[in-house]
Amino acid sequence: MKVQQLKAFLDTKVAYYNNPDFIEGDPVCIPHQFSELQDIEIAGLFAAVLAWGNRTTIINKCRELMQHMDNAPYDYIRNHQPKERLKLMQFCHRTFNGIDLLYFIEFLQHYYENIISLEFAFSGHMTPGDVNVEKGLIGFHKTFFSLEHPERTRKHISTPEKNSACKRLNMYLRWMVRNDENGVDFGLWKHISPSQLVCPVDVHVARVATRLGLIAEAKSDWRTALDLTDQLRQLDPEDPAKYDFALFGLGVIEKYV
Repeated sequence: MKVQQLKAFLDTKVAYYNNPDFIEGDPVCIPHQFSELQDIEIAGLFAAVLAWGNRTTIINKCRELMQHMDNAPYDYIRNHQPKERLKLMQFCHRTFNGIDLLYFIEFLQHYYENIISLEFAFSGHMTPGDVNVEKGLIGFHKTFFSLEHPERTRKHISTPEKNSACKRLNMYLRWMVRNDENGVDFGLWKHISPSQLVCPVDVHVARVATRLGLIAEAKSDWRTALDLTDQLRQLDPEDPAKYDFALFGLGVIEKYV
């Protein structure tokens, strides 16, 4: 498929999936329950981290977690009493359990005591000239684990330094940074440019990208994520991550493999 044909094909798929109808069946529906910046950031982070497995199950578990926080995550993080954390020990989704959740809560409470937005946990490690968000992801990983923490929790926040594709964090950044007024992504963070985003890559996206000739092998690692994003920049240098809608929709919904 020639470049212009490929662009036209993928742009059509982006237009099909990137609209409010997409929200209800996707984990992005969790932060869409809220209107305040910090509520959206916190709900979005948990929705992205827990986005593993069946989407209906993911959404249900995220709603359960939000209920544990009285559907006011920022207020809960800032003002809850330590004894209120006991009920969180029962929470579990796949390998994410109460021990992990308690550390997430501890980190967020500590972070928001000093800084108004989670954006700066990423953007504070970047410079305007950075081609992509690699430094931001590495910096966030180090910031997140700067407190004493359970070793088991480290597997839930990935980093390019381990050659992880960082699929869930890249998805989270897409939610927070992109702003095309189509209603899915929030566009709340202004210190990271959409042009710096890296396309989220999992096995489904990698298979579709391979079939379309965008990457050579269907791998899910950081190098592949960068290679794929470089190819997508040729289609739209200002907003390569928008093609996540197309590749995800083709792979997960249309089974285009």
